[in-house]
Amino acid sequence: MQDYIIMTDSCCDLTDQMARELELEVLPLTMTMDGKEYPNTLDGRYITNEEFYKRLRAGKTSTTAAANVGQFEDAMRTVLGRGQDILCLCFSSALSTTYQSAVIAAENLAPDFPERTIRVIDTLSASRGQGLLVYLAAQKKKEGLTLSQLGDWVEDNKLHVCHWFTVDDLNFLKRGGRVSAAAGWIGTLLRLCPVIEANCEGKLIPREKIRGKQRALRVLVEKMVSYAEGGMAYDGPCHISHADNLADAEQLAGMIEEKFPQLRGRIVINTVGTTLGSHCGPGMVALFFYGTERGR
Repeated sequence: MQDYIIMTDSCCDLTDQMARELELEVLPLTMTMDGKEYPNTLDGRYITNEEFYKRLRAGKTSTTAAANVGQFEDAMRTVLGRGQDILCLCFSSALSTTYQSAVIAAENLAPDFPERTIRVIDTLSASRGQGLLVYLAAQKKKEGLTLSQLGDWVEDNKLHVCHWFTVDDLNFLKRGGRVSAAAGWIGTLLRLCPVIEANCEGKLIPREKIRGKQRALRVLVEKMVSYAEGGMAYDGPCHISHADNLADAEQLAGMIEEKFPQLRGRIVINTVGTTLGSHCGPGMVALFFYGTERGR
């Protein structure tokens, strides 16, 4: 069987243990705070999520940088040099230049490894939505799909991974250019908890402006009822990410289990890493599942 690895980046928000079990090659993006750079590794060796959010809540600010061409070239060259091909599944191109860096790196390496294959895919996904897609791809790889077959499967299925989330403070997304300045100003002024979707272009689109976190969490559940494949009979994966807000994440999981009792004990909860945490800010809660469609 064709020998290849799945490569991705740290915006997948998988745990380090999961990445190792799935035999993934994961490139870190970078977070900078107080003039110091911290690679966003999944094991938190440079800065833990707990310390990062503690500093954000204390008023510190952070910026982020995409994985660059050089990082991808180094990682890809190592894999190609040991005789393996690469399927690279990248953070949404609408939110980062990481995908473009991977494409350039693959093009630069092609003349040196004419017998090898590098396929780079824009997942149009983020956080555990990207992680969920990578996880499902790794399971398909174990079933024996070739690189070409798996790449086609990812392209065919990536827009079925639905992303819905709510944030406490739109200023973080506004500052990073992830939502418009006008949307950020209005949300902050009215103390709204917007419900936001990653659409079919991988962009973050505010769908509803909800007054109150409890109502916003209920709307997230309503979105799953509306869009999960199979409706109330949905029996697929369900992941929840949170930005230093485990209480709301667990409450959301309980609300989903009430609507979907078949998912009881199967919902996966994790913390958003430092890269995406820099843009969503503390308090964010996100829901990911396999659905019928994403909005435009």
